[in-house]
Amino acid sequence: MSDGPLRVLVVTEDDPLYVIRFFDVFLEEYPSDRIEVLGITVSKAFHESIWKTAWRVFRFYGLLDFPRLCLRYAMTRLRGRSIASLARGRDISVIETESVNDPAYLERVAALSPDVIMSVSAPEIFREELLDTPRIGCINIHSGRLPIYRGMMPTFWQLLHGESSVVVTIHEMARELDAGGILETIDFPLRERDSLDRVIAGTKQQGARAMIRTLLEIADRDCIEVVPLDMTDASYFSFPKPSDVRAFRALGHRML
Repeated sequence: MSDGPLRVLVVTEDDPLYVIRFFDVFLEEYPSDRIEVLGITVSKAFHESIWKTAWRVFRFYGLLDFPRLCLRYAMTRLRGRSIASLARGRDISVIETESVNDPAYLERVAALSPDVIMSVSAPEIFREELLDTPRIGCINIHSGRLPIYRGMMPTFWQLLHGESSVVVTIHEMARELDAGGILETIDFPLRERDSLDRVIAGTKQQGARAMIRTLLEIADRDCIEVVPLDMTDASYFSFPKPSDVRAFRALGHRML
């Protein structure tokens, strides 16, 4: 058992538009006397080339919204706004790697002796050695009800399926994707005609505060206490296709 603050390593993706909203709140509000952020690893979005990501995003947002999104992205980059810059501004180390499962990275993580590894939209599956590295365990935040909305873009799928709210789930990470026991859930109410932009930004911000509460509970107990996940009704969603987006818009929802 540790007598000092909970030692947390963060793994996330390089997203200056949405995931950064989580860190705007988290890095501003977490109590540094009780939670010590050892470092942040910021991986490429989707863990793929920028051109493949651009094509994926273009097919998702479409001819009209894609240029608007690109303009937001360009303006954000020109201002130098990124998760890495937020971290460095608070004297938090940015730990770079091509893969979180690379042996050299695993050695560096082990040397840091984290109590918890916190995944926030991490684009790469954690293999067994990484999952076993922290003293207490690995936890993830997922913007969907588990196990029904396992997989990618859960906010989109919950809007498309007419849910009354997005369920943000903080759960323990297991060998199987999005299958670990649940630590906390919060509901983010949805509107009859909503904006994916509003929902993603809002769930990131509220999720950050839920994550702080969860980490403080782990620090108090020095363990992760979970509600086991019943996988009976489990499903998995892939990245939406253009036909899914057309159905989404037909419901009166907007992308931006």
